[in-house]
Amino acid sequence: MKLPISTSLLLLCACLLALSACSREGGGAPKERRAEATPVTVTAVTNVAWDKTTAIIGTLYAKDEAIIAAQVEGMVERTLVDFGDRVRSNQSLAFIDTASYEAQLQQTKGALAKAEANYTNAVQNFARVEELKKKGIASASDFDQARAQLGEWEAEVKAARGTEGVAQLNVERSQVRAPYDGAISQRVAGRGDYVKPGSPLFNIVSDGVLKFIFQVPERYASYVEKKLPVSFSVDNYPGEVFTGRTYLISPAVSMATRAFGVGALVTNTDFRLKANTFARGTLVLERGVPTPVVPIEAVVSFAGVTKVFVIEGNVARGRAVVVGRIRDGMQEIVEGLKPGEQVVVSGQSRLSDGAAVAVQTAAPALTNNGDANPQPASR
Repeated sequence: MKLPISTSLLLLCACLLALSACSREGGGAPKERRAEATPVTVTAVTNVAWDKTTAIIGTLYAKDEAIIAAQVEGMVERTLVDFGDRVRSNQSLAFIDTASYEAQLQQTKGALAKAEANYTNAVQNFARVEELKKKGIASASDFDQARAQLGEWEAEVKAARGTEGVAQLNVERSQVRAPYDGAISQRVAGRGDYVKPGSPLFNIVSDGVLKFIFQVPERYASYVEKKLPVSFSVDNYPGEVFTGRTYLISPAVSMATRAFGVGALVTNTDFRLKANTFARGTLVLERGVPTPVVPIEAVVSFAGVTKVFVIEGNVARGRAVVVGRIRDGMQEIVEGLKPGEQVVVSGQSRLSDGAAVAVQTAAPALTNNGDANPQPASR
């Protein structure tokens, strides 16, 4: 007897289900697969005493710089220095028509001598007239005339002395002198040039001490004060560090840059540094600030993200951090970690966030003075 097609299909499905159940019973329950822990080495985030600093960029300027100009009119007779020459204070640099001014001085001296002689004669004449007046011989008008003549020659003497003083001053000004110790940066006028008062002759710079002028971000305004140490380098002495101390602080913050100007005095030993040189360096804002650091091997950078793996129980958690300076193999952590937290220093290449770890022999933790690593240098 043939069964209906629907009944046949039902019997077939029942057979398949029975076979599947038997297969499961014969194979047993599936085993759970447990993830293997990744072996890692860890160390603790530690505070070390590092100076709080900020990077600076600026220019070295001469402490004093001036344009030496003519103070008298005339032809430049000769110049004694040129650009690059070092000069001392009050050293002669040039002469301007000195013969003419010396001749004028002699003329004024003669006029003064004449006025003094007339004044002496007027004094004697007044004394005689005064004596005669007492005896009733000289009239009142004679006495008044003698007194007026005495006053006139007294005024002549004062005027002649003033004229002589101006002439003497012109002689001195015709000899152009250095206002201070320094170096000639430019010679503007030369022999034969006709100059007038105010005409530029030389540019002079005082470069024994330089001013390092730079900008500091406004967020550090509360730290900046006078006599803070500054260190910097220049391109023409690669690898060499120069030092100075702050002495000028601007009272205003630039609205364009959100920074304020600071100046440091730098002793230019042997005049090695040149004025107007570009320089870059570091300003020490505060000494011995506790700074969280980790070995540089603990920091991982990938796809623009800087992070470390922090141990939480037996699990590694990736955490983004903001890093700062590197010294003696240690990386400063500006944000993201606290002292005492455990971070992975080896094995992190096989880790992902939340991965199970097996902590191996821990790396020695730094003391507050950095004893387990080379002592960090001040910056």
